[in-house]
Amino acid sequence: MYKSILIPIDLGNIDKVNSLIDHASSHSSSNAKIVLLNVVEEIPSWALAELPRGSLDKSVQTSAEKLKALAKSCNIEVEVDVRIGPPYQTILEVANEKNAELIIVASHQPGLQNYFLGSTAAKVVRHATCSVLVVR
Repeated sequence: MYKSILIPIDLGNIDKVNSLIDHASSHSSSNAKIVLLNVVEEIPSWALAELPRGSLDKSVQTSAEKLKALAKSCNIEVEVDVRIGPPYQTILEVANEKNAELIIVASHQPGLQNYFLGSTAAKVVRHATCSVLVVR
């Protein structure tokens, strides 16, 4: 049983969230710390200049609100965290920061270059220092 579990959530693919949370509750101890994480990708400076001021902050705020709503709908207590950065690197940084013993990540419909896993999931699996459970 794991005491610290990180669940990166892609808000564009929230249909798998319940499955990820079910896996977390079945793999966690009774006093486990479960963190739902969403990573908002940085907007390149050339594109940021064309967007309304505060677009990145608004994206972070919207992501936090959606994660909090997901957390409320869970039958278990979870922490919510939203970060800005490249997804797989940020997931690994948060896993280290939170001392995660397990990362539960969803796999997307892959393209040819990442046939079995989505690119973020594949990078997390290859570079994580803790166990990783990939849910299809």
